[in-house]
Amino acid sequence: MDALAVLAVAVLALALICAAVVCVVAICSAHRGDVVAVLLALPSLVAALLRRKP
Repeated sequence: MDALAVLAVAVLALALICAAVVCVVAICSAHRGDVVAVLLALPSLVAALLRRKP
């Protein structure tokens, strides 16, 4: 791997970690009813995204 590929992988890994931290903080700071509503909506969201897949 050249230096550019290593840098790209490191940036993607850092972005994934930051996104995970933001999600965990948002879930922890939300009200319980909001979290339950989002979790109940996830299966339909995943189904919609899978239908749109080219």
